[in-house]
Amino acid sequence: MKRWTVLSAAALLLAGTAPAGTANAAGTTTERTAGTCDVSLSSFGPEGHPTTGLGPVRLASTSTQLAYGHGLDLSGWAVSGDRAYYWYYSLTNEAEVDPGMPRGAQPVGGGWSAYKALEVSQFAAKGATTRNTAYGLSGDGTLRRWSFDVNIPWRFKATGSAPGFAAVKSMALISKTATYDTFLANTRGGALYTIRIPVGAPMKPVVKPVRTRTWQGFEKLVATKCGQYGTFLVGVDFDTRTAYQYAVGHANGTATVIVGLGRRSGTFPARAYFRWATNPYEPLNGD
Repeated sequence: MKRWTVLSAAALLLAGTAPAGTANAAGTTTERTAGTCDVSLSSFGPEGHPTTGLGPVRLASTSTQLAYGHGLDLSGWAVSGDRAYYWYYSLTNEAEVDPGMPRGAQPVGGGWSAYKALEVSQFAAKGATTRNTAYGLSGDGTLRRWSFDVNIPWRFKATGSAPGFAAVKSMALISKTATYDTFLANTRGGALYTIRIPVGAPMKPVVKPVRTRTWQGFEKLVATKCGQYGTFLVGVDFDTRTAYQYAVGHANGTATVIVGLGRRSGTFPARAYFRWATNPYEPLNGD
């Protein structure tokens, strides 16, 4: 794919529209970012999170950095050992741990050693019911859902489950609305799917193919909003310790436009990758 083609497609994605047609295979272009879009990528690893008392972390959700008068409040969810935890601490404006603010990790519950994905979707909009939803993908292929109160964010209440996702390697949240959440997921066979999950009960995900091959190499997908209706996606390959970036148009099945933006700089070993958000209720409109 020629340079001008990549740039023009990325510009259309940023504008919230997308041309018809198909995209290139994974990692075949050299452009690094879709305009000003990027993801604030971070990770936990074998060292755990000493500030909060967490041991080695295997899975992590999107986490938040909220500005306050004297620095930042940081929080999120992570899996360490057989338990999931809600963790939190604060930094001063000098980027040091604030000893005067609460810090620690509250256990969500046990049985998490078999899980291979954890993510949280928090939605709020004028005229809509605010919701706080957590998802976990078990090793047996069961996708589970919980709700929680932001005042007690470590107390999960089960709200549904659905089997049939054993082939999924990783899933990234790309859309959250008043009526559904949508994940972009890759499989061991190389396919890429959207998984739309209506908020009602019973839990009945709607799965649509986006691509049928070339996506099996990524052990972790991380996504954020890009433009009005697009997504900036990073796929991390633990085997090669590399990461590749993509501009993804508004989800439209196999007609979804995906523009390869090339390899992300740096080395990416097997760790618990996640992204930082500046607002837990920030919009995601990828589907």
